[in-house]
Amino acid sequence: MTSATIATSDIDLWSDETLANPYPVFAELREQASVVRLSTNGVWALTRYDPIRDALANWQAFSSNSVAFNDAMNGALVGTTMAADPPVHTGLRAALTENLSPRALRGLKSSIDEKADVLVANLVERGSFDAMDDLARALPLQVVIDLIGLQGDVRDKVLGWGEAAFNVLGPMNQRTAENFPIAGELFQWASTLQGSELTEGSMGRAIFDAADRGDIGASNAGQIIHQYVAAGMDTTIAAIGNAIAQFAAHPDQYEILRQDPSLIPSAFNEVLRYEALMLAEGRLVKEDTEVDGTLIPAGDQLAILFGAGNRDPRHYDDPDAFLVQRNPVDHLTFGYGIHSCAGQGLARLEAFAVLSALVRRVSKITVGEPVRKVNNTSQSLDHLPVLEFVAA
Repeated sequence: MTSATIATSDIDLWSDETLANPYPVFAELREQASVVRLSTNGVWALTRYDPIRDALANWQAFSSNSVAFNDAMNGALVGTTMAADPPVHTGLRAALTENLSPRALRGLKSSIDEKADVLVANLVERGSFDAMDDLARALPLQVVIDLIGLQGDVRDKVLGWGEAAFNVLGPMNQRTAENFPIAGELFQWASTLQGSELTEGSMGRAIFDAADRGDIGASNAGQIIHQYVAAGMDTTIAAIGNAIAQFAAHPDQYEILRQDPSLIPSAFNEVLRYEALMLAEGRLVKEDTEVDGTLIPAGDQLAILFGAGNRDPRHYDDPDAFLVQRNPVDHLTFGYGIHSCAGQGLARLEAFAVLSALVRRVSKITVGEPVRKVNNTSQSLDHLPVLEFVAA
């Protein structure tokens, strides 16, 4: 039954205050209703677990044609996997994920494990450092650069490009405007990139080989490389940083993990549930659709609040507690349905490698005050000073 009363809020989802600590806002909106009209932002927010999961699965009613929250970026994303629906999405997704399947990634495990172990061993020797710069950023940067086959000075630009790519998914605020030129530089590089510029035998070179064979369109090769660079690091960096921060904040949970390293997959799922990696993702409402009694008109835009759903007490017991044994395999952080995160297998390989090295080599983690990065979309720490890394 459709309700005559619509839940509304004047909260600005993209204010500096909300981005610095979104969870009180998520809780307030979630307790209002499953669907809340954000009058300041002109979007409908989905706040509870079940409606979010249902919407992510229903691409026919909730299209990815409007995944960003500004028209310019949605226009730029036309024809990409991220912003396409079937049937266009199907072929693009297959090309994107061909080199990210469990079988394809299996050969990378030993190399990633070794990289992570060397990094952690060196940091134990140092004792104090910045966990974001020296570990959370360091490993994904090494992995993605080698994976794509990046060469030359472009290697020094990818972190800035990735951060900008997430900022420009927000509304047309100051952050978006300031980052458009940087994101445009990434787009221009990817659109003119030639396969010969990437290391032979790399995953990036394989994408261009697929285009040469006619498996995908010539222009799609650069678009896929764009997605690897734009989305392949920022969220993984955030997840590794969040893991270190939560283990430092919950030493009892870290000790449980140290005593039973088989819990690493469970613990990482809890990290992902506890701290979502994206503030919101947009969807275009293609047809009048009712969600928990609220009619959302065709043509409007949804903001899917992953972090709100991940801490919905209707789905998870004691959702504000961080528990490594919970194993929330159904968390929303990597999405759901056809647009679930294509690179999640690689992210898990990297995170598992870091966690394995930590529990082997580090008995206690003490950190200082974390500094959160304010980004329109990516939810991450910017700095996390480690004051003490006690050798195991």
